Amino acid sequence: MRPVLGLFLLAPFVGEFLLGNLTVDSLWVGVLLIPLYGCGAVLVRELGRRAGGWPTMALLAVAYALIEEGPVDQLLWTDAYAGHDYLAGPAYVPWLGMNVQTTLIIIALHAVWSISVPIALVESLTPARRTTPWLGGFGLTVVGVLYAVGCVLVFYGNYLDTRFLASPAQQIGMAVVIAGVIVAAFLLPRRSRSPRLTGRPPEPGSAALFAFFLTSAFWAPAVLVTAAWYQWVTVVAWSVVAVTGITAVSRWSRRDGWSQQHVCALAIGAAATYTWVAFPQRPEEGGPLVTDLATNVVCAAVIGVVVVLAARKARENTMLG
Repeated sequence: MRPVLGLFLLAPFVGEFLLGNLTVDSLWVGVLLIPLYGCGAVLVRELGRRAGGWPTMALLAVAYALIEEGPVDQLLWTDAYAGHDYLAGPAYVPWLGMNVQTTLIIIALHAVWSISVPIALVESLTPARRTTPWLGGFGLTVVGVLYAVGCVLVFYGNYLDTRFLASPAQQIGMAVVIAGVIVAAFLLPRRSRSPRLTGRPPEPGSAALFAFFLTSAFWAPAVLVTAAWYQWVTVVAWSVVAVTGITAVSRWSRRDGWSQQHVCALAIGAAATYTWVAFPQRPEEGGPLVTDLATNVVCAAVIGVVVVLAARKARENTMLG
């Protein structure tokens, strides 16, 4: 159960605290989010490993992002989420009732950081069980029930705060999109069946730097520039980063020499981006600046320990292999 518990705790930590959305003053909120984030990450990992590995897990992570910010907390459609208006700006599409920039950002932050980064780090910490299921049928059912409970808790809490519900058309449309993403995830071929490519992947250190600079290029305009007109620049940056990252990793992972050390390196680079992003942005609920900064420093230290241990385990396993 250790890898399950590790992922159960690491997902909400990375998704909310490392990003800087929550501080130690809001620790209780983080605890309430554990069933949603933690069980969601475990479900993505367990179902993905049973079906097709990382390509499947990545698409399931996208589905998780759309579920959380769509039907669960309604962020994609409300202009009063936690006291913020995430719909306003030139990237707002009236007939959808959604903001393109906001939608792409939530897909990135949950699919990459809330789900994929914690999975990669915990799997690196448990190399002997990296590709095997961690739970049986009963355990998977329990996690699924807890995830559903987490969804209900978050939905109810946000509804009490905003008294907002998206239109039936918006809800149905999103349900169709989510179902399509999930079906596509399970239709993907296993990585072992994909054609191999010639050449060697980059060194793990280079892969980590690649992930850091690429994800930083995505977050920099979103965090450092607040002008509304800049929303479409963020959309373009997201698109370029997504295409570049998916293309590069897809090609590297089909070359001889690709290992868990590279996967861990990508996660470390992305985690480093979240570490610096937390400092220029303020928590969702506000609060004292000193508390915000102190929380960011503590979270940076915690993730530092985690990535060092994960990198060491991944390297040892690669050398033994």
